[in-house]
Amino acid sequence: MKKKVIIVLIVAILLILLFPIRLQLKDGGTVEYKALLYKVSKVSRLISIEEMGAEGKVKDYDKGIIFEILGFEIFNNVE
Repeated sequence: MKKKVIIVLIVAILLILLFPIRLQLKDGGTVEYKALLYKVSKVSRLISIEEMGAEGKVKDYDKGIIFEILGFEIFNNVE
């Protein structure tokens, strides 16, 4: 009986920590999936003409993926 309660508690805690919430940002199409332990951002944002000139970019948008675990950036390939 006690083992079942512990297993149910562990599963419930894992669901709370790992279940993501989808957020649609209004910066050109970025989508973020946030959970308590991690965050995945599929970036698709527009940049200004001034920023394009300052950074020497050809495209007027950024695309890529950002992956964070516990607030630390693990992977970032945003152009």
